[in-house]
Amino acid sequence: MVSMILANDQLLQAYQSSFLSIYDEIIVTNLKGNILFRSGKLKNFWSTNSASLKGRTFTELEEISFFGDPILQLLNRELHSLQLKAWNGSTILITVFISNGNSEDLMLWGLKSISDNLMDSIEITDESDTKHSPSMVVHSQKMKDVLNTIEMVSKVSTTVLLLGESGVGKEMIAKTINQLGNRRSKPFIAVNCGAIPVNLLESELFGYVGGAFSGANKNGAPGKFELANEGIIFLDEIAELPLNLQVKLLRFLQEKEVTPLGSSKRIQIDVQIIAATNQSLEKMVIDGRFREDLYYRLNVVPIEIPSLRERVEEIPYLIYHFIAKYNTLYNRNINILPDAIDLLCIYDWPGNVRQLENTIERIVVTSRELNVDSSLVYNYIPWKKAVIKEPPIIDHIMPLQEAVDMIEEQLIKMAMDKYKSVKLAAKVLDISQPTMSRKYKKIREKIQHETLSPSNKRNILEQHLNKQLRSMAIVTSSVILPEEISELVNHPVLPSNPTFKMVEKKLTKIREQEGIIEWVYIFKALDNNKMLTIVADEDFVIPPGHLYEGPPEMMEVAFEAMNGKAGVTPLYKDIYGEWKTSFAPLMDNNGKVLAIIGFDHSRSYIETELKKIENMLKV
Repeated sequence: MVSMILANDQLLQAYQSSFLSIYDEIIVTNLKGNILFRSGKLKNFWSTNSASLKGRTFTELEEISFFGDPILQLLNRELHSLQLKAWNGSTILITVFISNGNSEDLMLWGLKSISDNLMDSIEITDESDTKHSPSMVVHSQKMKDVLNTIEMVSKVSTTVLLLGESGVGKEMIAKTINQLGNRRSKPFIAVNCGAIPVNLLESELFGYVGGAFSGANKNGAPGKFELANEGIIFLDEIAELPLNLQVKLLRFLQEKEVTPLGSSKRIQIDVQIIAATNQSLEKMVIDGRFREDLYYRLNVVPIEIPSLRERVEEIPYLIYHFIAKYNTLYNRNINILPDAIDLLCIYDWPGNVRQLENTIERIVVTSRELNVDSSLVYNYIPWKKAVIKEPPIIDHIMPLQEAVDMIEEQLIKMAMDKYKSVKLAAKVLDISQPTMSRKYKKIREKIQHETLSPSNKRNILEQHLNKQLRSMAIVTSSVILPEEISELVNHPVLPSNPTFKMVEKKLTKIREQEGIIEWVYIFKALDNNKMLTIVADEDFVIPPGHLYEGPPEMMEVAFEAMNGKAGVTPLYKDIYGEWKTSFAPLMDNNGKVLAIIGFDHSRSYIETELKKIENMLKV
């Protein structure tokens, strides 16, 4: 059949169209696997130039794209199909047709992507300035969790604190919040608090009037806060801010106004603050190098950005993004081969995404070869000399093979936890990919048998749900202003109070908009281990001013929230029904917790949501 196709151009075109209506790509080889003809193309798959496939062997493609699985041996001399995991994480369906003609026997391979994981990645670009605005590439689950959080905080003007190592992309996250939010058309001002001399930092941030200091512009100059009015100011390296300016920043957070240097005139400013640091502010507070009250005001919505070594599965997507970026910028056509990508994934990247981008730019600029393999990439990476550690200590006698199996299992789990890829783990452990697959499958089956009891399975699902509910509580609590909660807590509860009515409407609107909340309320903890109802949505069953004492598992989380720690209760039962509640602290302008906001979710909602998460995680 295939030989007839090659012998007749008209038949070739007809068969080609028919096959490409079913498959993404077709390849014709002889029985030895030499590629004679190719049509169509698997999107984002082959890491070699299109023209270079002809004349190569299918065995080579097995090595670079299918982990070396022996496809020619797996398929019989009959119509046959199989699914294989490809180097980029996608699943490829391969079907082979064998010719029975009089001339040389040929094979036609139909390839179709049935799980293209590259499409799971997310790229966010500022469409207003595509040429100059950097893009945010998101593929790993950890970064998708970060993206979910920033999507929520972008809808409000709450203060955000970005945490993470140097180079993880904190400014990128800040710009993404700006791009997704209501302030996208307003100014975005970035300030590196560690790069401006201390004696100039105050005037840079808050501005100055003419003659304020020696060498000042006679007309004065606006500060960064004033320039960012109605927009966002990004305070990078906030830990470098001197203590005297921490006081002024705290005052701005409380008063929403600045006083330029040398002036007594106050200027009202409407700006959202996004701060970032690679240091532990909590430790700095303990050491007396950072104000505690400022820390609590900045730490409204903390977002932890994982290091690149914690999201190894994202590295190939970042590589392709940077290759495309710098090929376009420098008018080059550099191609990174899969073995080079493997090597780049194994490296620890202490400088995170910034170091990876710089390395890719260097490769694009300086490589003499268009197709860059691992031997070339090796010279671009500053490898550290391996540190030889003492062997693991076994404190009791056991059969030798049992000890070997134990160490082997530990190494395999360590490699998979770090690299999230059977292929990469096999390379690091210096074993074949089929051997690695077999051993890891055996370990997974053992773990599932030992740990995934019904109760453990539910715990896994609840942990994921609790993260979602806790984030929702923290973000949503920001709609209650400090002055509102101070007035309601420090004065007798009067439903006729305008502030009471305003907050009651806010809570009712939250419940109606979210659609997943049964009740929203604000409680204050009392000394007798009971809760006082301050205000709630219009349908709440406990009137304002009445006491409530729930079951211990619920009250424990509530009192933790009064100590500043947001949390989610286990499923509990009281006289009103069965609930899971998320609590978040409500603070005054000095960072003192005055009350807590609670969000009740019914048992039926919890069970439905757990089922969704179960399907998503395939637990």
